[in-house]
Amino acid sequence: MAELTSTKLDFDSHLLLDQPLLRLPHELLRKNLKSAQRHIEIANKGIAASIQTLTTHSSPAETLAALDATLLKAQTLKRKLKALHAEEATLHRQQKARIAHLQELHDIPTIVDVKYDVWAQTRLDRLLVDYLLRQNYLASARQLAEAKGIVDLVDIPVFEECGRIEASLRGANGEYGDVREALGWCAENKQALKKIGSILEMELRLQQFIEMARTGEMDKLMEAIAHARKHFVGGQDTLYGLRAGGLLAHAPDTMVEPYKMMYAPTRYPYLAALFLRTHHTLFALPAHPLLHTAVSAGLSALKTPTCHSAHNPHRGMSSLQHSSDKTTSTMSRQSVPPLLTDTPVCPICSTELNELARGVPYAHHTKSYMEDDPVVLPNGRVFGRDRLRGLNVKLGVPEGRVRDPTDGLGGAEWGWGEVRKVFIL
Repeated sequence: MAELTSTKLDFDSHLLLDQPLLRLPHELLRKNLKSAQRHIEIANKGIAASIQTLTTHSSPAETLAALDATLLKAQTLKRKLKALHAEEATLHRQQKARIAHLQELHDIPTIVDVKYDVWAQTRLDRLLVDYLLRQNYLASARQLAEAKGIVDLVDIPVFEECGRIEASLRGANGEYGDVREALGWCAENKQALKKIGSILEMELRLQQFIEMARTGEMDKLMEAIAHARKHFVGGQDTLYGLRAGGLLAHAPDTMVEPYKMMYAPTRYPYLAALFLRTHHTLFALPAHPLLHTAVSAGLSALKTPTCHSAHNPHRGMSSLQHSSDKTTSTMSRQSVPPLLTDTPVCPICSTELNELARGVPYAHHTKSYMEDDPVVLPNGRVFGRDRLRGLNVKLGVPEGRVRDPTDGLGGAEWGWGEVRKVFIL
């Protein structure tokens, strides 16, 4: 009964990483519905206006031409709605697959069930695809998703569009980026961006102004002034209008801040990072890859202060592994005492994970476990008395002497009289 309780699945904790799995399709469906409503309203106004003007035409030819124009508008609306309907059907299929995937977890009683291993492997594949998409390895992510049969459980089209716009903002080969695609994306999501108070569009408009002012040509400067009057006035944030006015008085080689920074090429990486943050916020996506969150949680569950202690020989091996001097590294490795305690190597103490786990918090345990008859050595380490005696026999410590087993063969020795008993209140 105790074993069943300890291996029982906690569904709420397992689903903490899976919230975006259902939230993103929901946000995309909402965006799809808003787009359909907008297309219908625009087409309805155009068709109604065309029908009203039919009575003003005097000749049958003009009336037929007006009818043809009205039918063309209706056909255009039908084509747009048909594309949105196909996209909606795809999103519904994805939602159905994702709900079924999460339902599989609720049908598994314990973590020792074979079905849980299969489900956990599928989730790991999803996290890997998510990581590849965020690193712009789009082809690899698609191949992995298709090979594992989880295309409906990942959001490849969303990250493909996001990656394309981000790349256009960053530019390539030392060239300045292009804000046109990002502005088009802002136009598609104008109401949603306004609701979350995003400054992305204003920053992009300011960048357009900067590029006009950078040329120094009179025609471009006049165009920049018209651009500022259109986008930076009328109740909007006056800070952008003031910045734009200041740019007209400073050349691109100015040393005056903040105009020097505004002319700098680093503005485009800033805009790309701002777009990523805005995109992920809008679609309820986490800022960091879910794989990082899962790995950090796993490392934190195992991490203890000993894992990064100066007395940890595996920690020493981890730092030596990165040494550039191979000879010195080999000699230092040989000087590290081996563990003779017959205990398994802690994953956090391993050379692969020790540095990676350095920044995560220590494990939080609601229960503590202590060996029988605990004693503390002069260096502060605590062991069970019987276990400490057995380990010292294996280390070959003389009778009446005691050594810290974690220090190996070269550790300091003390008399048993220096060992103190531990009392827990």
